[in-house]
Amino acid sequence: MDARDSRALLTVVVLCFGGLSASLTQTLVIPIQGRLPELLHTSPSNAGWVVTITLLAAAVTMPISGKLGDLFGKPVVLISSAAMLAAGSVVCALSDTLSPMLVGRAMQGLAMGFIPVAIALIREVVPPDMANTGIAAMSATLGVGGAIGLPLAAWVVQTFDVHALFWMAAGFAALLLVGLLTLVPRVRDARGGRVDLVGAAGLAVGLVGVLLGASKGREWGWLDGRTVGSIVVGLVVLGVWAVFELGQDEPLVDLRATARRPVLLTNVAAVAIGFGMMAQAIVVPQLLQLPTSTGYGLGQTVLQAGLWMAPGGLMMLVFAPVSSRMMTTVGPRVTLMTGAAVLGVGYLVATFLMDAPWQLLVASIVISSGVGIGYAAMPALIMGATPPHEAGSALGVNALSRSVGTTVAAAVMATLLAGSSGRSGFELCFVIGAAAAFVGLVITALVPHVHQRAGQAEAAQTVSA
Repeated sequence: MDARDSRALLTVVVLCFGGLSASLTQTLVIPIQGRLPELLHTSPSNAGWVVTITLLAAAVTMPISGKLGDLFGKPVVLISSAAMLAAGSVVCALSDTLSPMLVGRAMQGLAMGFIPVAIALIREVVPPDMANTGIAAMSATLGVGGAIGLPLAAWVVQTFDVHALFWMAAGFAALLLVGLLTLVPRVRDARGGRVDLVGAAGLAVGLVGVLLGASKGREWGWLDGRTVGSIVVGLVVLGVWAVFELGQDEPLVDLRATARRPVLLTNVAAVAIGFGMMAQAIVVPQLLQLPTSTGYGLGQTVLQAGLWMAPGGLMMLVFAPVSSRMMTTVGPRVTLMTGAAVLGVGYLVATFLMDAPWQLLVASIVISSGVGIGYAAMPALIMGATPPHEAGSALGVNALSRSVGTTVAAAVMATLLAGSSGRSGFELCFVIGAAAAFVGLVITALVPHVHQRAGQAEAAQTVSA
């Protein structure tokens, strides 16, 4: 391996570490969720916002940060995201009441914008023969961070205390900042332009309305005025926002480019596959932790449940080079179809493997393998149909599509489990997860073949000496 390849490998390692650090914040507070009302001196319903606000901030920030990366340069946005993660984690570590905790958790969610920008940067700074592997590994961090976050957080809480969780996250962010400043090359990829502040505000308000209604629907009631009003207002704002964006010379999101068939269908498939991924994250931990007296629960602690699920998350990283090789040989479209098929089969397998923790481990490994293969292929499909100077924004929208899928899945699965009794509710959730994955497969099959755009391979020439 020559010096250039070694530097490229270090870059990928740093960026993947950043993706892991950002994504593990999504599951960081799950082991202490039941204790949050007592720890923050608030009601259980208010404490639920500690989880919700991070998911909402992450959904909003991904398309915006992608656009900012295109305008001002990806390294600037990556460093800013890492600094946001560090600051937010410190705020949480110092918090003993609800308000500052919500501020810190929102800042942690905003750091999720790191991931689409990092994926776009890999295409620019990594040699073409390593690009697919780097992108696959970076994409896998979305699942791996969440998977390892649960057992890691449970162990930290049991060994130290609650505040140690956030000091740990702050330490990861500090290491990431050092790596970004010393090991990631600078690129001359800023193309300038103005920030569409009105578009950013409209997108944020619309997304928060829709996703808030979806995530709180079960708690508030699906026909409650708050749920219906939130979703309706969000949809109306998004409609007005779309009209406004179409009239802008420099829109936050180029909706005409997003409507191109390869990009549009890939994003729709991302919603379905994101739904499929999240179904496992919601259903399997509950089944593992329910008491054995129910007749179908497996009686595991939070830490034990996290450890049973961790190998599945790591399989996403293991399958990164497999997905890379597939993208090189058969193309990203077939790779994404394969990932969706494996994901769907994994859920069907899970309907028959629910009687012991090791059985759910096997099912989780199959499901996660499908996610790892599929998630790696999505960015390649998007970048193949998008000019390099718009890659950050396009990848941000794709990440948002996945986030929409996971949010809807969380709401649907929670509602189904609350409305059913016994083993049948879990089986139904697995069947719906399989159906979502197979829908994603069919949609991906409709994506037209797009030749990789000329210039992507040369993008590394922008790296400064």
